Amino acid sequence: MTIVDTRSPDPKKFIKGATGDWEIVIGMEVHAQVTSEAKLFSGASTSFGNDPNANVSLVDAAMPGMLPVINEACVRQAIRTGLGLKAEINLKSVFDRKNYFYPDLPQGYQISQFKQPIVGEGTIHLDMKDGEQVEVGVERLHLEQDAGKSLHDQHPTMSFVDLNRSGVALMEIVSKPDIRCADEAKAYLTKLRMILRYLGTCDGNMDQGSMRADVNVSVRRPGGEFGTRCEIKNVNSIRFVGQAIEYEARRQIGILEDGGEIDQETRLFDSVKGETRSMRSKEEAHDYRYFPDPDLLPLEFSQELVDEIAAGLPEMPDEKKARYVDELGLTPYDADILVAERVSCDFFEDVAKGRDAKLAANWVINETFGRLNKEGLDVDSCPITAQQLGAIIDLIKAGTISGKIAKDLFEIVWSEGGDPAQIVEERGMKQVTDMGAIEAAVDEVIAANADKVAQAKEKPSMIGWFVGQVMKASRGKANPQAVNELLKAKIGIE
Repeated sequence: MTIVDTRSPDPKKFIKGATGDWEIVIGMEVHAQVTSEAKLFSGASTSFGNDPNANVSLVDAAMPGMLPVINEACVRQAIRTGLGLKAEINLKSVFDRKNYFYPDLPQGYQISQFKQPIVGEGTIHLDMKDGEQVEVGVERLHLEQDAGKSLHDQHPTMSFVDLNRSGVALMEIVSKPDIRCADEAKAYLTKLRMILRYLGTCDGNMDQGSMRADVNVSVRRPGGEFGTRCEIKNVNSIRFVGQAIEYEARRQIGILEDGGEIDQETRLFDSVKGETRSMRSKEEAHDYRYFPDPDLLPLEFSQELVDEIAAGLPEMPDEKKARYVDELGLTPYDADILVAERVSCDFFEDVAKGRDAKLAANWVINETFGRLNKEGLDVDSCPITAQQLGAIIDLIKAGTISGKIAKDLFEIVWSEGGDPAQIVEERGMKQVTDMGAIEAAVDEVIAANADKVAQAKEKPSMIGWFVGQVMKASRGKANPQAVNELLKAKIGIE
């Protein structure tokens, strides 16, 4: 296969070496566990955290005479993911045997897809923090079964094998070598995980092993030929992906600048030391001897099935962000925060329904998400519901409470629950809109601060101090806008 370089060199992403600039070229192979109740070719459970070897069928254990049967739910999830990646869906694909020996692979081979995958080329768009938009191509997505897990820390002289993961359905999503720095790699993995979670095809929990990345890194002189790549296996954290790339690129540059050559090899990332180390060289790489699995017919489905699945897709992050900015008037920054998780934007949309979207976004992002982050909670366990938050916003818009009172009310609802409107009524938290009462408070503050009145005439920005004094005198209940207008009129500020 010919690899095409689709990106022009960008000096902002170059690494300075002792002999000049270098450019990193990165491609990623992400293994995402399919969200399904059963494994790819058996009915065994896929639940996480069960006792070792509790989720193992005779098929998973490769008992004689056991034959694989494709799980339709996993096929649907792969198609759904391909559609979410704006990728080509292949109506016919083939399962192959990838032959190698490892203690936690009972069959002695892995059922995977080689030349004819279920999903072809697609695209992922990245919005970088500096405003740059990056397009990363997806080469393919194929289905395959996971291996088990070898446990080396359970006994001083023996290793144990847990086959719970054996046969679990994986989607291997292979990017093109379009990534040029560690930040882009992290953004790519973050966006891919977001897409999978929106679709409900993978939970993206890297700490549980349900999503992990193999990172291919090479360096070259800017715009030159692709260099020899090294593959960093099974990185299970977005932060670690960035660290591994930074270290590996520097390691390769150091070798090349000293006149050496890069050995194509597989490496592991040591997160404690922050470095990569060799696992096996290309001379030790396996000849996998792929051939079509004789126990499985080619996988064929109709365009009608694809259309049916496409009709059930949710609004995806890119489209949702565009709608928030273009139709609701949110800033791209706020929209990015809201669409980061599907549950977050669902919460926002419930709050914003029929209300001022900008005000709703402000209360959702700054007050609610800020408090959740502070207390280490997620949206699903938020003490305040979207309906309660919406009721607080309604009270603000109606002029019943001020912004300051609203924050006090938010604290009460967060801690105690209850109906915001009822709490305002019962605790006397209504905003003072009686102009006579407000004017009396304004007159009192002006009379007590004659020296500052003269200063305010010279420096109009001091009006904010007076507003603060009146609000303090009214225990935050005075209408701030009315206070501001009265003060300007009485002090004589335009």
